[in-house]
Amino acid sequence: MKAKSKVPAVGAVEMGSGNVFADLGLPDPDDRRLRVQLATRLNDLLELEGMTQAAAAKRLGISQPHVSELKNYKLGRFSSERLLHFITLMDRDVEIFIRPRATTPPTGSLAGAVTVWAAA
Repeated sequence: MKAKSKVPAVGAVEMGSGNVFADLGLPDPDDRRLRVQLATRLNDLLELEGMTQAAAAKRLGISQPHVSELKNYKLGRFSSERLLHFITLMDRDVEIFIRPRATTPPTGSLAGAVTVWAAA
């Protein structure tokens, strides 16, 4: 009888945790995920307004090269709080709801999750 190998087969798919930054072993994966979610919403708003990078820079009070970084998701200089502030500068309200966790994640983590939703 042949022993089963514990090495995944070539092309095998491994289930992720739901946070690519954690799966890649990067530091502060939850903060990175939140900043990407906020930047995605902010970039959507800038696109919806049809703003050039120069106009966005003026509206957000930052330089055009920093807007370029934001548009390209180079978020090292942007905290979650700063991104939230930028969203309010786009004439949007930000509401934060705290509620019991809906389900227990498969990883068995005791920590809750942060998710960014956008209304039309």
